[in-house]
Amino acid sequence: MKKKGLNRIKKAVLNLSSKKVLQNLTLVSGATLFVSLIAFIKEAVVAANYGLNLQLDTFFIALLIPGLIHIVFLGSYKSVFIPNYINESYGKGDIKGFQTTSFIITFLSSVFFILLAILSTDIFLEVLFPNKSIEFYNQVKEQFYIILPSIIFWGFSSMFGALLFVNNEYKFSSFSDIFTPLCIISGFLIFSSNLPKNILAYGTLIGSVISCIYLFTIGFNKKIISIGTVNLKNENIKLTLKQLPAKVSSALLTSLIDVVDKVFAAQLVIGSIAALNYGLKIPAFLTNILLIAFSNVLLPYFSKLVLSDKEKAFSTLFVNLKRVFFALIFVTLIGIFLSDFIVELLFQRKEFTSEHTKTVATIQQILLAYIPFKITGMIMVNFLTSINKNSFMAYVSLGALILNIILDYILMKFYGIFGIALSTTIITVIRSITFYFYLIKLQRSHT
Repeated sequence: MKKKGLNRIKKAVLNLSSKKVLQNLTLVSGATLFVSLIAFIKEAVVAANYGLNLQLDTFFIALLIPGLIHIVFLGSYKSVFIPNYINESYGKGDIKGFQTTSFIITFLSSVFFILLAILSTDIFLEVLFPNKSIEFYNQVKEQFYIILPSIIFWGFSSMFGALLFVNNEYKFSSFSDIFTPLCIISGFLIFSSNLPKNILAYGTLIGSVISCIYLFTIGFNKKIISIGTVNLKNENIKLTLKQLPAKVSSALLTSLIDVVDKVFAAQLVIGSIAALNYGLKIPAFLTNILLIAFSNVLLPYFSKLVLSDKEKAFSTLFVNLKRVFFALIFVTLIGIFLSDFIVELLFQRKEFTSEHTKTVATIQQILLAYIPFKITGMIMVNFLTSINKNSFMAYVSLGALILNIILDYILMKFYGIFGIALSTTIITVIRSITFYFYLIKLQRSHT
């Protein structure tokens, strides 16, 4: 029975040729590019109406905890869910029970973290952002409570999306992230003469609801989503839950780097958080297109390939790492050279001044330098997740967080907001190099 299951896995991997993987990557990248362009239009609209002001700073802070929960806890469960769901699927296991158990875990986790966020928000603000005005705290809290229910919808969206990508349903599901920027843009257009105070927070919430409904509808129509009996004794569910703490730790520590950056930025002049955020837009635009494609396509691909031929999996990984890295160096140099022009073209109008452009463009140039390392690092993270090496990533993330705090503190003293950006780039480079040498060591142990 075990041999028969292994043969099925090998057959599936052979069918999933390099050409097919490339097609899927192209499809997801194209969809992500389109979604990112809409997101950029949204950012341009927001920049024109807010510039670098308190309203924007407080929105980004209000989004911190819900965003952390989304990426760290719900995103981590999705990552460990995929390889173990594939194991369950090819082993002809209880797919319905596995899905249902995962849905229940996702819902209960979402509710738990919402309650935890409500209880901890005052402490969070007082400890990380002390000595701010009453207006500052009130604006953060108002937007925070509006955004908070999004956690539940993000959780289910991550599960529906994972099931769709495991089943190679890329065509429509890749567009799920378009609804939040569309909702925000629509809000600015509808209320252009009298903007609601918390329009960004409401747009985020409504977008999360629509996205969840959209993904569920696709999954239901494709007969991919199914309901069965909850079974916590399932071996692959046990393995998923066993790997979850390490994956959560790794994701949490990595995400805290962004929190630390914002905490240090908040100590500078008003608008520093917004400047850092805008400086990240182009690097994020370039990386997200590939990161989303690689995460959604390569994690299932590597999970299947590792089951059938681990040596081939390592070989495929290293060949593609080199190709991607050198191709991205060229893209990065172009981005750095055109940085001022890009920021001026996209953002400089109305409240966003030429001085804002100079600041954001410099931050952007510093962060663009990490793109080759960021992308190849994420490919390696997907591979390590597929072979359940989450513990190592947690240790690396802890070291990166500690080093980031030290570098933020030192470099901010000398270079202000630019020092914080430089710290982020240094940390990204170090993490990627560490993963690379660890994978070389793993490859040697399997040959």
